[in-house]
Amino acid sequence: MAEQRISVRVDDRTLSLSNLHKVLYPASGFTKRDVIDYYSRIAPVILPYLRDRATTFLRYPEGVEGEPFFEKDVSRHAPDWVRTAKLRTSSRGSGSRGSEINEYPVINDLPTLVWAANLAALELHVPQWTVGPRGARRSPDLLVFDLDPGAPADIVDCCRVAELLRTELAEDGLTAWAKTSGSKGMQLYCSVRTTKPEQTSAYAKALAERLAKAHPEAIVAKMAKAARPGKVFIDWSQNNPAKTTVAPYSLRGRERPTVSTPITWDEVESCRKAADLVFTSDDVLQRVDEFGDLFEEVQDRPAKLPRV
Repeated sequence: MAEQRISVRVDDRTLSLSNLHKVLYPASGFTKRDVIDYYSRIAPVILPYLRDRATTFLRYPEGVEGEPFFEKDVSRHAPDWVRTAKLRTSSRGSGSRGSEINEYPVINDLPTLVWAANLAALELHVPQWTVGPRGARRSPDLLVFDLDPGAPADIVDCCRVAELLRTELAEDGLTAWAKTSGSKGMQLYCSVRTTKPEQTSAYAKALAERLAKAHPEAIVAKMAKAARPGKVFIDWSQNNPAKTTVAPYSLRGRERPTVSTPITWDEVESCRKAADLVFTSDDVLQRVDEFGDLFEEVQDRPAKLPRV
């Protein structure tokens, strides 16, 4: 079947959109048109968490039942009006000892967001730092803990660990904000000030290891998967400047169009079954209409990290 394209005007840009009727989530009949519609409608609340951040796409051109791929470098196909950040990244771990330069997309406006959605970039992953106007990498402004449950543990267990983390962070003068991963776990964020890129990772590791030692029956801080069954892994390594975390309000490439959704601490504390914290695109649009952006203050009043 020939590719079907239409031209649309988004703000001051003309975009060519393709195959809008293609089903990307077969279980729910969610099409590329629906993906673009979701990102267009959620733009006011997602753009603040993408702005000035070097974004990595997780693209699903054949839908969630096909083979996805990560894309960091968009230099070959990005329109000239899409802002990119040319950054050197380490390629260690892939059999190479060198590094490579990628032109990461920087999603600062609605046209760029729609362009990404048209690429079937269902998932948008961002680092905990921003780039300056000339593309220089700044120091981290966010601290993140990724809570990953090892079956049969689930997001309910993550909630209990999140409560413990919140208490510890508060004692260190940090305010924690929670969101679901849109998959099986959740993340906590804190706004921080630091001049050393490695400081957030060092602090997160020390706190994760302290909690794992205090609650060995429920928490693990080591990456070895053999240690995770029935426990919650506190992944502190997401603070490594080379790593990214799924952005708030991003879709996920799951069976249904679930979303990484900001949640209240009341929702965390009252969670008793995994279904309590599963939100689809329609749910999230309704939540934003009702509650606004629950992450709105996440980057207000950044706190200085304590020494470890």
